[in-house]
Amino acid sequence: MSEADDRVLDNPALAALTGPHAHFAERRGRVLRYPVDVSPWVALPDEPDASDWADVAALAGPGKEALMMGFRGRTPEGWGTVFRVDGVQLVGPDVTGAPDEEAVRLGPADVPEMLDLVARTRPGPFLPRTLELGIYLGIRRGGALVAMAGERVRPPGWSEISAVCTDPSVRGQGLARRLVLAVAHGIRERGERPFLHTGADNTGAIKLYESLGFRHRRELLFLGTRVPDDLMEPVA
Repeated sequence: MSEADDRVLDNPALAALTGPHAHFAERRGRVLRYPVDVSPWVALPDEPDASDWADVAALAGPGKEALMMGFRGRTPEGWGTVFRVDGVQLVGPDVTGAPDEEAVRLGPADVPEMLDLVARTRPGPFLPRTLELGIYLGIRRGGALVAMAGERVRPPGWSEISAVCTDPSVRGQGLARRLVLAVAHGIRERGERPFLHTGADNTGAIKLYESLGFRHRRELLFLGTRVPDDLMEPVA
């Protein structure tokens, strides 16, 4: 893995929306975002200026939230902070993964169950059309969806494993491990490499991912900011 290969992970949402996920991109100037029912991420250039923030405001709308992955810098004066989460990025260029006979591909008919599982386990943003971003696999027990994992942001050559969650009733059975490996296997079969994000304080998840062969690449910030109510005011 060369430095040039993994540089796209420095601003993964922007790299995805100008690359493999370009068909999802809603754009204003240099700012891009996913449709609001697909993913909440807004992508800014590495060094946004006042006009970029004006475009964020115009895309999101007054009083609305804009969520940013790997944000660097400062928000303009008057923009509220909804959340700030310190995270880590892990990469698995050598993780080959393994198929899992019990894992099934999830489709549109499964979305209500997927949303319910996410609501119970809170793995991170998952919306009604998030399924369209990549392959999602699940494990059922007694007909009920009890664990899942899938793909979210896809910069060139990479795919982010996300929405890794397990119902509390079946935790401790290794289902998350198996699903991460199964999703990683599919990514590698396409000739891409897996990576993922988690909270810096989520030591259990970090330990799991490292045991699978993922390694720490960098720290990053997940930021939720609120657009000022009055878009007529300067945002610089």
